[in-house]
Amino acid sequence: MVVYTLVTVFGFPTSVGLFAWTYRDATRVGVSRPLLWAAAVAGAVAVGVCLYLFTDAPIPGVIMTSNTGLVLYGFEREVTTEDDEPAEPGALPERE
Repeated sequence: MVVYTLVTVFGFPTSVGLFAWTYRDATRVGVSRPLLWAAAVAGAVAVGVCLYLFTDAPIPGVIMTSNTGLVLYGFEREVTTEDDEPAEPGALPERE
């Protein structure tokens, strides 16, 4: 019972915090449609919290569902921030 209370108390505020962080980061980096990405990240976490609280879903599935938005946003962020120069086969890319 204590775990359900903790997930409820921290799960939904975490979802709102991730929405704000993702929106701020997406606008700073220049990702297209930052509101959509923020909603995708927060929505996936909220769905994961609901799955944990209200269904008998296996925990690995709940974790995968909760991480889906963050992983997809990470891919989009990487594509947005990468250079347009062709890859040099003999050297690693330089990051700022």
